[in-house]
Amino acid sequence: MNLHPPNLLGCLLESAVSTHSSLLGRAVHAHIIKTHDTPLPSFLCNHLVNMYSKLDHLNSAQHVLSLTNTRTVVTWTSLISGCVQNGRSIAALRHFSNMRRECVHPNDFTFPCVFKASASLQMPMTGKQVHALALKGGQIFDVFVGCSAFDMYSKTGLRAEARNMFDEMPHRNLATWNAYISNAVQDGRSLDAIAAFKEFLCVNGEPNSITFCAFLNACADTLRLELGRQLHGFIIQSGYREDVSVSNGLIDFYGKCGDIVSSEMVFNSIGRKNVVSWCSMLAALVQNHVEERACMVFLQAREEVEPTDFMISSVLSACAELGGLELGRSVHALAVKACVEENIFVGSALVDLYGKCGCIEDAEQVFSEMPERNIVTWNAMIGGYAHQGNVDMALGLFEEMKLGSCGITPSYVTLVSVLSACSRAGAVERGLHIFESMRVRYGIEPGAEHYACVVDLLGRSGLVDRAYEFIKNMPIHPTISVWGALLGACRMHGKTRLGKIAAEKLFELDPEDSGNHVVLSNMLASAGR
Repeated sequence: MNLHPPNLLGCLLESAVSTHSSLLGRAVHAHIIKTHDTPLPSFLCNHLVNMYSKLDHLNSAQHVLSLTNTRTVVTWTSLISGCVQNGRSIAALRHFSNMRRECVHPNDFTFPCVFKASASLQMPMTGKQVHALALKGGQIFDVFVGCSAFDMYSKTGLRAEARNMFDEMPHRNLATWNAYISNAVQDGRSLDAIAAFKEFLCVNGEPNSITFCAFLNACADTLRLELGRQLHGFIIQSGYREDVSVSNGLIDFYGKCGDIVSSEMVFNSIGRKNVVSWCSMLAALVQNHVEERACMVFLQAREEVEPTDFMISSVLSACAELGGLELGRSVHALAVKACVEENIFVGSALVDLYGKCGCIEDAEQVFSEMPERNIVTWNAMIGGYAHQGNVDMALGLFEEMKLGSCGITPSYVTLVSVLSACSRAGAVERGLHIFESMRVRYGIEPGAEHYACVVDLLGRSGLVDRAYEFIKNMPIHPTISVWGALLGACRMHGKTRLGKIAAEKLFELDPEDSGNHVVLSNMLASAGR
């Protein structure tokens, strides 16, 4: 005998989903079986399918579906949306196909789920087929379906189709504009994002926190500090000054644009800081080389929030730049306690820390114990050997990185580290061979850092005149680091004539640096002049 009305049982199943309680959901299901005759009412079957799929019990959801006599679009959509929500995109598309075989027509809730599954699997052709189906059924003109189709095209790299979809939408809501601006930023089209934001304001759109954060990212990517400041004023005017997500976006924006004072001002104005606030402030300080302050902020954060892998990797980078080995070891212990020491970013930062602090054995141990390595990890380890002047180990690891199961292509930074190792070890011929093969073998155009390494390589080995000739033949304008390397070599080998030339160039490029005057003075004094 049924003592509970179906509506109450449906609410209990929804409560199981909202509280992520499989135990409650199964208990309600057992009560339904006990108190209802089979077949169960379709209303309850829909709730059961939704509950099991959302809680990622796909087999149970499919079993309930198979026992449901009347499978409606609501039943199928519940199953498909649960699959998408739990990252089971292939299963979502398979169930969508099964739904179509049963001649059940999708509705405006089904299509967004299927578009999302197509996007996550990078299957634009499937997305196009679903688009055609939505167009045929007339649902494509629904603002949510249209927005989902646009988002699918954007995430699968079909820019022209995405733009056409956006232009042809009869109605655009805030979510549509947010999707357009966010996808433009993620796709590296920050200028398009800025233009779209201005267009949105022109049609009397009212931005929300998502819009503001996306626009701030666009300003940060293009280093448009003044435009971002204008937006900051608009944010205050729009009443979003107290919104913590917008404040976090402002911290990140000012940090990337080099205005660390404004970053700290926004950070200090946040009433209730969340973990993202602390992470954003830490990153801004490290990016702007304010490492001591970054360490202080990390210690303050420890009193407010649990450390995350991002926070730990950021403060480890600060310790590496400061040579703060003891604090770095303390943070390493904290990483172990927080179970994030195997995180690829934390591991890479630890390798970098120990390498820069001269603890090469510790760097090797962390490197060897990492379950996964990326290009940053390899660069850090090669850089550690370069710092020690151990050219054989640096080049050996360089070759290991390129071969075998690793198969990682060297980056711009990799070759700077390798050339630096050759320079410190005086391996002139090996260094020049690597430099000359950069374009052909690795497809990397040499930059100022590579040229500076070669000048240093030649200069350390006493080939100062050759280093000067190398500078004169450079296809790019010599930078401070290039002339600095030559000046250092001239001082080391007593080449006062070339030293004067290098110093004069440095005075032109960096008149504020008094250190260059000191180096020149010491060099001339050593030569008795």
